[in-house]
Amino acid sequence: QVQLVESGGGLVQAGGSLRLSCAASGRTFSTYVMGWFRQAPGKEREFVASSSWSGGNTYYAASVKGRFTISRDNAKNTVYLQMNSLKPEDTAVYYCAAGRSTSRLMIYYHSDDYDYWGQGTQVTVSS
Repeated sequence: QVQLVESGGGLVQAGGSLRLSCAASGRTFSTYVMGWFRQAPGKEREFVASSSWSGGNTYYAASVKGRFTISRDNAKNTVYLQMNSLKPEDTAVYYCAAGRSTSRLMIYYHSDDYDYWGQGTQVTVSS
């Protein structure tokens, strides 16, 4: 069982930055693919970014590539999402997710591949 707790959300002006954190419980954090998803009001949840076990392989949604960076510190059981050049359309509840994997290079971008989810943190970008 893995429990995930996100933090770092808030209100920021367009062009600003935020860093989200997701703290995970469990001893096998380093063998989970970690991902970030988001859900805006009235819209379906969408993939944002994914990181393999070591962080050596990452993958981003086209809408955030070049602006967002996913990273992880396995010693601290924490995954981060650095968000720069924020836009009003980035406003959403952001969720952290963990998915079991047997490959150190695996990443996932489908929500069905993730086994555990956090409760979400609100990010609001004002224009």
